[in-house]
Amino acid sequence: MANEDAIEGQIAQWRTYLRRRQAIRGADVEELEGHLRDQVAALVDTGLAADEAFLVAVKRMGNLDAVSREFAREHSERLWKQLVAIPAGEGGTRSTASREILVVVALAAAAALAVKLPELFGYPPIGSGEGLADSDSFYFPNLSFFVLPFLAGYFAWKRRLERAGCLRLALAFGAAAVVVNAYPFSPGGHTWTLAALHLPIALWLVVGMAFAARRWNTVGGRMDFVRFSGELFIYYVLMALGGGVLTGFTGGIFAAIDVDVEPLIVAWVLPCGAMGAVIVGAWLVEAKQSVIENMVPVLTRLFTPLFAMLLLAFLATVLFTGRGIALDREVLIGFDLLLAVVLGLLLYSVSARDPQAPPGVFDVVQVVLVASALLADAVALASIADRISEFGFSPNRVAALGENLVLLVNLAWSLWLYARFLAGRGPFAAVERWQTAYLPVYAVWAAAVVVVFPPLFGFQ
Repeated sequence: MANEDAIEGQIAQWRTYLRRRQAIRGADVEELEGHLRDQVAALVDTGLAADEAFLVAVKRMGNLDAVSREFAREHSERLWKQLVAIPAGEGGTRSTASREILVVVALAAAAALAVKLPELFGYPPIGSGEGLADSDSFYFPNLSFFVLPFLAGYFAWKRRLERAGCLRLALAFGAAAVVVNAYPFSPGGHTWTLAALHLPIALWLVVGMAFAARRWNTVGGRMDFVRFSGELFIYYVLMALGGGVLTGFTGGIFAAIDVDVEPLIVAWVLPCGAMGAVIVGAWLVEAKQSVIENMVPVLTRLFTPLFAMLLLAFLATVLFTGRGIALDREVLIGFDLLLAVVLGLLLYSVSARDPQAPPGVFDVVQVVLVASALLADAVALASIADRISEFGFSPNRVAALGENLVLLVNLAWSLWLYARFLAGRGPFAAVERWQTAYLPVYAVWAAAVVVVFPPLFGFQ
């Protein structure tokens, strides 16, 4: 009985991984699982143990990525149909899908209008001449609240989140809103800027809890959220590019009849479209069954070696010139964003990789990328520590120190686990577990910068 339970668990893991291959439908997965079970049963009848039969049967089924590619070739029209057809809902009915579209449209419209709501209370509209990050800007620290609560609400509805879970989401957003608006920040001060920059990071993990719902504490649930984040980013960029083209043509054709629509575009189309597009993009990721996921691993494999070469060139230049990193706020933000992109590449490649596949050339490239990012982070930390020892502590320096330490821990342990995998001394699943387990650390650190730093540094 225990042996049968173990086999069922292995088949469940195999089925879960196969469902990630987006060219394969649910019916295809069931068909392949039926073949797998037939193979296991036949091999058991020949005298093999159940676990041995499973391994042999999986081997005979072939590499899952190859199976996915074969289905994509034979059923390529599915990918295009999925992009334009309205999918059935969870219950498999058109009415369920139509109801979801209505919910999405309502939430997207609510997010679009929310960004205009402050004008009713006397705040100047976005695009009125005041920069988003100006010292007296209301929008900069509150930008997250115009869209993320609606996105979390969509997932709470979609996942049928229980009342206690919805209450926790509401409390998280409410507490964050009170902190950033009730704290007596110095206008345009360092802690005000840091809070505005770190708040979206903390609240994005709150959205992740709504997305994964009851699966948030599992590796699979958090990794699904990582995949969702990457796919949403791709969809959002594509919509932004299309929206930019549409906006340009709109301004051009109205200019032909001597009508200036630029104020309308700046005050309404751009801010409202930017907020609503997040909700629409999330629905596309959900409704289209992550069709774009077929593209993202390709982009990951393309840009991973490019970023590795960039970091290696940077380290070689630092070694040759002996120069440290300038500690201007903009430079530090840009450098940390670069390291964040590197971690994003690592995360998404981990989420798209077959954990059972042996080490390959791309894994070596990943190790080079992580090692070079680790060294670059160490150079940044050395520069920050040197500046702190010379000029003392400040909000920006402490924030930069903490962020780079958080990144350093992740990169160092990721490198260790990946190196063990390449050496055949550890499973790839350990890399995946580490990455998903570390996600809350970013949220905790971001929340600390928002909540603890302002009073710690006198709201300066």
